Amino acid sequence: MKQQGAHPEDTEGTPDASSRPDTADSDRTDPDTAHIDEVEGDEPLLPARVHRPSDLMRLLGGVLAVVVLLAIAAFAHGTTSGLEQDITKGTGQAPDLLIKIAGLASSIAILLVPVAFAIERLIKRDGLRIADGVLAAVLAHGVTLATDLWVARAAPGSIQEALTQPSPGDIHALTDPVHGYLAPVIAYMTAVGMSRRPRWRAVLWVVLLLDAFSMLVTGYTTPFSIILTVLIGWTVAYGTLYAVGSPNVRPTGRTLMAGLRTVGFRPVTASREEAADASETGDRGRRYFVTLEDGPPLDVTVVDREQQAQGFFYRAWRNLALRGFATRRSLQSLRQALEQEALLAYAAIAAGANAPKLIATSELGPDAVMLVYEHSGGHTLDSLPDEEITDELLRGTWRQVQALQSRRIAHRRLVGDAILVDGSGTVILTDLRGGEIAAGDLLLRMDISQLLVTLGLRVGAERAVASALSVLGPDAVADCLPMLQPIALSRSTRGTLRKLARERSEREREAVLDAARQARPARAEHGGAHDAEQVLPEKSEKPDKKAARAEQRAEKRAIDEALEEAREEDLLTQIRHVVLRIRPQAPVEPARLERVRPRTLISLIAGAIGAYFLLTQLTHIEFGPLVANAEWGWVAAAVLFSAASYFAAAMALLGFVPERVPFLRTVAAQVAGSFVKIVAPAAVGGVALNTRFLQRAGVRPGLAVASVGASQLFGLGCHILMLLAFGYLTGTEKTPSLSPSRTVIGGLLTVAVLVLVVTSVPFLRKFVVTRVRSLFAGVVPRMLDVLQRPQKLVTGIGGMLLLTACFVMCLDASIRAFGDETTSVSLASVAVVFLAGNALGSAAPTPGGIGAVEATLTVGLIAVGLPKEVAAPAVLLFRLLTLWLPVLPGWLAFNHLTRKAAL
Repeated sequence: MKQQGAHPEDTEGTPDASSRPDTADSDRTDPDTAHIDEVEGDEPLLPARVHRPSDLMRLLGGVLAVVVLLAIAAFAHGTTSGLEQDITKGTGQAPDLLIKIAGLASSIAILLVPVAFAIERLIKRDGLRIADGVLAAVLAHGVTLATDLWVARAAPGSIQEALTQPSPGDIHALTDPVHGYLAPVIAYMTAVGMSRRPRWRAVLWVVLLLDAFSMLVTGYTTPFSIILTVLIGWTVAYGTLYAVGSPNVRPTGRTLMAGLRTVGFRPVTASREEAADASETGDRGRRYFVTLEDGPPLDVTVVDREQQAQGFFYRAWRNLALRGFATRRSLQSLRQALEQEALLAYAAIAAGANAPKLIATSELGPDAVMLVYEHSGGHTLDSLPDEEITDELLRGTWRQVQALQSRRIAHRRLVGDAILVDGSGTVILTDLRGGEIAAGDLLLRMDISQLLVTLGLRVGAERAVASALSVLGPDAVADCLPMLQPIALSRSTRGTLRKLARERSEREREAVLDAARQARPARAEHGGAHDAEQVLPEKSEKPDKKAARAEQRAEKRAIDEALEEAREEDLLTQIRHVVLRIRPQAPVEPARLERVRPRTLISLIAGAIGAYFLLTQLTHIEFGPLVANAEWGWVAAAVLFSAASYFAAAMALLGFVPERVPFLRTVAAQVAGSFVKIVAPAAVGGVALNTRFLQRAGVRPGLAVASVGASQLFGLGCHILMLLAFGYLTGTEKTPSLSPSRTVIGGLLTVAVLVLVVTSVPFLRKFVVTRVRSLFAGVVPRMLDVLQRPQKLVTGIGGMLLLTACFVMCLDASIRAFGDETTSVSLASVAVVFLAGNALGSAAPTPGGIGAVEATLTVGLIAVGLPKEVAAPAVLLFRLLTLWLPVLPGWLAFNHLTRKAAL
């Protein structure tokens, strides 16, 4: 027993319900200590500051408002001019005396009000808020200076006209776009929290309106300037609060004890209960077990703003992405949270379900509330041993859910720690705060599916389904099958299922490795016999090769059989199969619960990014001269070479896939890759898309990764060899000897030095060896399968060479489209420039290698003797044909393959 400190946090590791004292234990407390505010356990100090999600949301909202304001000023010039004229005309009729009084009063008050509030806060020993306000004011002043500089020197003319006007005192000077003194004052007042105090807030708004009025009438500002000033001050204030944190006002144990006395209880001690899953249920509040001087103990839940805000972004995403799953607001007020939990508690008891009885509620200051329940002793389902989970206990759990659903009440969190079992075996449903009254069929069916999985994790699919059937009936259980999908389950349940899936994958992997190890001795014996037969005539070699291939097929068959034997069904599949044995006609197709799928969101973001990059690339190009000077025959040839590259890319991929995959669909996947690489580095997006495509085509995940890895590995080797070969040819073009150029020699020496450095540094050597080993672990066995089909290998390597040739010919045709015979360069030089630019583009982190490829190709072509006037438009045409124009066909192909379940 330790006394509560000044800012202590309540202990997370105090005894659970099983170790609580019962009603009789309260009599052992000394009456002399009855009013000492004590909380059991060692309590760490509360964090002095917390980062509120609400501050972050206000920061993002302020930034968005500033962007919208500047966009309106930039593109709606007529609207802004008309608005300014109307306001000027309206304010110009104000009496001069009123204008002078308003200006004088506001200029004095705008400085006195912050000082007065600071003095008031210092008297109340709240200096941290004043420090926050001063920091926000300093940052706001810096932002205003930067904004003024940007508007004066770099902003478009329309924005400058909307934010400034000729100064009344000097017609050759302009007014300030942002008021350097007003924005810091607004930031200061917002950061110190004046808006939460009604009297100070009223004074603040009067001062701001008077100042804006006087500035507008005298012609020292514009309406857009005032709005921008307010937004900057507001945004900087909330950004500062989120960065440094807000003072922690969470109630302590002493506040809880005092609050209990205000509602008529006489508490003695309180102990904090351990949260089961803070990552998902932090907004459910802190739980306390409280003993009283007289009467049974209590269970008290304290809900404060900080805990309520936990998981805000997760809940907001669920509300946005899922249809019918969450109807409550993502961030409720404390009053709404209190009313929600009280309503659900009374409604559950009225429905005949066993739920904790709510006996009192109260506020604990302006930032917390408490709910007082009768004590419900017992153990949660998660803490019960397996042997104590009887069939009667399972049926009792389903009866409680049936009682809730008879009154259309959805629990929405039927996990193990929300199901309490008391000493007599009675089931009590807790954590009703997240539930819904008048719930729809979707939420009710989700509750059934969630409880099936919760019980199945403890007792297996058979017993879980049997207990549900005995209480709810086969029809109700069968109707929940479309809801039996991970997205409809709680976060903790999904985490448990993922953990079990990893364990199953590990067992399957071990079974495959054991089968491979058992097959190796037979192959080793065959290898020894083959060595002994080398003295025989050559005609024995063909039977040996056939035997080796037969043994390889036998090994592969043994691995497949071992994998099939080791494969286990996941829990959701087991539950479906058990239910289908009872109701074979039950619907099994998963219901569409997602309103916005992540893939849809990614597609929209990808399209926006692609459009942005396309516009930024094309806005600085004068197309008139380019179109007039281009030779359209060579442009058509470049288009054909660009289109042929997708067929070559399909050949390069399928050459390393022994399984049968449709060729035209593979070509469509390569076209879709032209859309994907706009939003991801070229070396990443293409690999991910091809791997996903092969998996959807029926290739096992491990083999799909190995096939793409083998293709990438051979592609890298071919790329390096072609770069060296064409570089050698380029170096010998203008010399009679066949000695390579100094550039090639320098490149070889650089590569040699890098290899020596990597091999000499232990950390780098270990890193490279680990990556190469993991690559060859899957690629080499895959290559052995490909080598058994030489025509496949020829297709793959031929496709790689053809792919490079198509790109080189496309770049060469683009050069010829804008050049003539006097400005032409050799095909070998073009190949070197392309190979170098492509390598740099694959390594660059920008989508599609944007920026890096253009710069490399342009500089490279100029270096090999091409004039800048020809190199720049040639590179533009080449990138237009190979990167930008295929985006729309790629997007169409991507959506088509997605609808066909090929991606």
